[in-house]
Amino acid sequence: MKFCNLCGGPVALQIPEGDERERHVCQNCGHIHYINPKVIVGCLPTVGDRILLCKRAIEPRYGKWTLPAGFMENGETSAGGAARETWEEAAAKAIDLELYRIFDVPHISQVYLFYRCGIENDEFGVGPESLESALLTEQEIPWDELAFPTVRELLREFLEDRKTGQYPIRNTVIEYPRR
Repeated sequence: MKFCNLCGGPVALQIPEGDERERHVCQNCGHIHYINPKVIVGCLPTVGDRILLCKRAIEPRYGKWTLPAGFMENGETSAGGAARETWEEAAAKAIDLELYRIFDVPHISQVYLFYRCGIENDEFGVGPESLESALLTEQEIPWDELAFPTVRELLREFLEDRKTGQYPIRNTVIEYPRR
């Protein structure tokens, strides 16, 4: 950040009085600009023993498989955002959403919230951010073609949890070494 979005003045990194972290502070009006993590919300939609996956039509990871997910928007709940993303990416109406998985990814300042859900009338399709979508059994999951480590871990844990019928909410911190 170089300029204040309130007055247009120059912004500098400094520790504001009473704070312990560097923040972007306007050198003209003194406004402190807080830059906070991004929240990604998504669903793990299932129909029977099959999981709905989407093949990405956008970067990053164009052409790779993922669960329907994306950035939470202002003014929506995390479950509402997850349902919206499921509609946008897979033309599926998410129902019976239950929080299932939280990933903290501090090195890229992101938090992921995934909900287990069904899809209304077992209907799905393809949204503008997907090349295709499919209901896949465990044996059909393209493990080498998954877009993100969070999706891989989520699917593995879900498949294990499904064996017992117990779906505890888990929180994992994913750390990557900084280069």
